[in-house]
Amino acid sequence: MLKAGDPAPDFSNPDADMNIVELSQFRGKPLVLFFYVRDDTPGCTAEALEFSELEGDFARLGASVLGVSRDDCIKHGEFRDKHGISVRLLADKDERTCAAYGVLQDKEVDGAVRKSVVRSTFVIDKQGVIRHALYGVSSRGHAAEVLQLVKELN
Repeated sequence: MLKAGDPAPDFSNPDADMNIVELSQFRGKPLVLFFYVRDDTPGCTAEALEFSELEGDFARLGASVLGVSRDDCIKHGEFRDKHGISVRLLADKDERTCAAYGVLQDKEVDGAVRKSVVRSTFVIDKQGVIRHALYGVSSRGHAAEVLQLVKELN
């Protein structure tokens, strides 16, 4: 698991519009990277909507917000359009970014062990250093808590 003070692992993932997004594009400004389980589930939808509602507040602080799940670009686009989500959603089909950030865990479902994403958020500073690594977060009210953490960076 990553912790405050660790360098943020590089990533390169397509967004819902199939544009490649890389960590290096955000050097010089804070970045919020939130990992969620799956598009169009109640908790994940609530979390993405809350981050979208506060996106302007994050932007006023110079911060960008990205959501990451293992869904593909097409599913992200449908999810975004259905719910009016404005934050960029990144597809991590090969699970490299999820693995690099330590958000995958084994979970038993119906007697079979499967990899699952632990809802997690990382606040990354202007230099690409993790300032906050939050694992196992609750979806509701989380975006406001993260906004406060970003305010404290400045």
